[in-house]
Amino acid sequence: MHKNTICIWYDTDAEAAARFYAEVFPDSAVTRVNRAPGDYPSGKKGDVLTVEFTVCGIPCLGLNGGPAFSHSEAFSFQISTEDQAETDRYWNAIVGNGGEESACGWCKDRWGLSWQITPRTLMEALAAGGDEAKRAFEAMMQMRKIDVAAIDAARKG
Repeated sequence: MHKNTICIWYDTDAEAAARFYAEVFPDSAVTRVNRAPGDYPSGKKGDVLTVEFTVCGIPCLGLNGGPAFSHSEAFSFQISTEDQAETDRYWNAIVGNGGEESACGWCKDRWGLSWQITPRTLMEALAAGGDEAKRAFEAMMQMRKIDVAAIDAARKG
């Protein structure tokens, strides 16, 4: 058992979400599915209650807690990518499977969980500060999925 685990609330689809993440991202897996030992407000005995999984090595617990709470952009996974192909692969997996695009490299999966698909070059540009960061930031603000070539061009000026 990990000292700290991210708990993510789902209505009823924690297992489907965890299995999707395990298929899409490296160093990800579903490690345990726990069934309810008795009836509870949003489910019955034997229903999937929690799912233990990892996303890119980060331990998570999916909780099927019912419709009382939904995801917001206040929580997101940020996935660092090395190039456009990796950026496209993750973005397309999330958006192309019932998700939706947002701005500046953000998207939501079909369960409403937010993801930031962030190329390393963008983070390096922002960390560099000054005019390079300003140009990269301004370019990013015009994008949905991050265009690595456009960020690299903005970095150079």
